[in-house]
Amino acid sequence: MNTEKTIRAMARKAKAAARVLALTTAAEKNKALKSMAQALLENGARILSENQKDVAASQKAQHPQALVDRLTLTDKRIRGMVDCLKETAALKDPVGDVIETFTRPNGLKIEKVRVPLGLIGIIYEARPNVTSDCVGLCLKSGNAVILKGGKEALFSNQAIFNVLKEALRQTRIPVDVIQMIASTDRQAVQALLKCRDEVDLIIPRGGEGLIRFVSEHSLIPVIKHYKGVCHTYVSDRADIHMAHQICFNAKVQRPGVCNAMETMLVHKDIAGRFLPVMLGALMKAGVEIRGCPFTRRIVKGVKPAREEDWGEEYLDLILSVKVVSSVNEAIDHINTYGSHHSDAIVTSDRNEARQFLQGVDSACVYSNASTRFTDGYEFGFGAEIGISTDKLHARGPMALQELTTYKYIILGKGQIRG
Repeated sequence: MNTEKTIRAMARKAKAAARVLALTTAAEKNKALKSMAQALLENGARILSENQKDVAASQKAQHPQALVDRLTLTDKRIRGMVDCLKETAALKDPVGDVIETFTRPNGLKIEKVRVPLGLIGIIYEARPNVTSDCVGLCLKSGNAVILKGGKEALFSNQAIFNVLKEALRQTRIPVDVIQMIASTDRQAVQALLKCRDEVDLIIPRGGEGLIRFVSEHSLIPVIKHYKGVCHTYVSDRADIHMAHQICFNAKVQRPGVCNAMETMLVHKDIAGRFLPVMLGALMKAGVEIRGCPFTRRIVKGVKPAREEDWGEEYLDLILSVKVVSSVNEAIDHINTYGSHHSDAIVTSDRNEARQFLQGVDSACVYSNASTRFTDGYEFGFGAEIGISTDKLHARGPMALQELTTYKYIILGKGQIRG
């Protein structure tokens, strides 16, 4: 059987299982999630052993450190995966929620009810924790899932998936609701993207190249974000100490992720006293600074920023810095060069904050907080299936509700249309 037939057969099995899962009670789903969490905890050593194979191969291939970091599992990160499944189990089940009820003049009662999407395909790169996060969210929201991880995390993904599947066998939920494409052949991705009769939604998680490839080749609706070019604007009305902490955290805490700050904008009236201390701390932490001419006059050793730097997602210890004359200029810069992901202002002026929050066209906009909080776990969603910079049908961290759609249930008493 060729790749396309194999994957279509897998999708059909998952689709059939999804219909059973859609009728499964919240209690049964929660029991399965808790069993999966316990299985991950008990099989941590097995998972770490397989992960080391991927990490060693990545280091041998001299992949960027940010990729190796995303790929690497630790006891703490496995514990995070366990906690994520438990927290997802504790969340309210969205399936069956009545969004709206109204009665027509003819007596028809109409209910708008939340239902699962059906079968979701998730294509991702070097993040093994995505495997358990996505399985947990899809199962809780009543969806079957087909996972296609990147070759860099092949051993890790298979180990996690096998542990989850073994746990699922001990429950009343059909084991076919979770599927994994183990092939590293790119034809496998193309085959999945053709399964429009079986798969209801594709979610790519990874670099811009992967997401563009999926968007251009998919016959199935795609929810995506191409990149995370996140900004922090430091106003002349900012608390300097707060601005230092927020900017340092947004850039340095974990630079290889999509919600890390890539460009820092600073008001000209505060630049002379803010930039020397801020950039000194960032440089000490290993950050390469690429600045506008004004920035380079204030701080020595800053590389010149090129035009393409303003729209670059570095995913590394590199930061673009620009001095601006107003909040309006900051907003215009972000809307021109940003990726509609996450952007922040640091200011003590509520009116200025409101102007920024309303003017910036991004999925998540912050006042006096780090962009690193754009995350399903941090928002209290348990986890996220991805962060969408699209506007339909979901935007920002996608969790349980974003993995559902709705249908109308109409209750009558013999009404006919005249």
